[in-house]
Amino acid sequence: MINLWQKSWMRGAAFALALFAGAQAHAAEPAKAPAGTAALPSMIVHKSPSCGCCGLWVEHARKTGFAVTVRDAEDMSPVKARLGVPLAKGSCHTAEVGGYFIEGHVPLADVKRLLAEKPDAKGLTVPGMPAGSPGMELPDGRVQPYTVELVQRDGTTKPYAEHGR
Repeated sequence: MINLWQKSWMRGAAFALALFAGAQAHAAEPAKAPAGTAALPSMIVHKSPSCGCCGLWVEHARKTGFAVTVRDAEDMSPVKARLGVPLAKGSCHTAEVGGYFIEGHVPLADVKRLLAEKPDAKGLTVPGMPAGSPGMELPDGRVQPYTVELVQRDGTTKPYAEHGR
């Protein structure tokens, strides 16, 4: 007998598979920024080829005006180590833009703010995969409270933005 949780999980898995299949159609090529948007630096997103939520985050980036190149990788550890992502602050995808790393489901408004302010830092991170963050949207629009953290040059972090509160 299938319980409610299993039905929900199966629906979610089917949805993720459908998203993944659609994302594969144009995952590797850089996308041009939408017409009428201010020029933003190009972005490289490193992600697992089987991750649907990463593809959704890439679509958010493109819609925001970033030209995005996707690099699929089965093992993200070398990328995260090269960029200096703190071990306890990792997520499912890592972007490079404007000399910074963007780890996980960081809202693109926060990325644009980072690029405008240009702090002396390594990048931004949203550890884990908070429900309702970009790429992790829920059908009912709920957002799990989460904090975007600024990763400083020494690897320590401090709050940069709050969401869902």
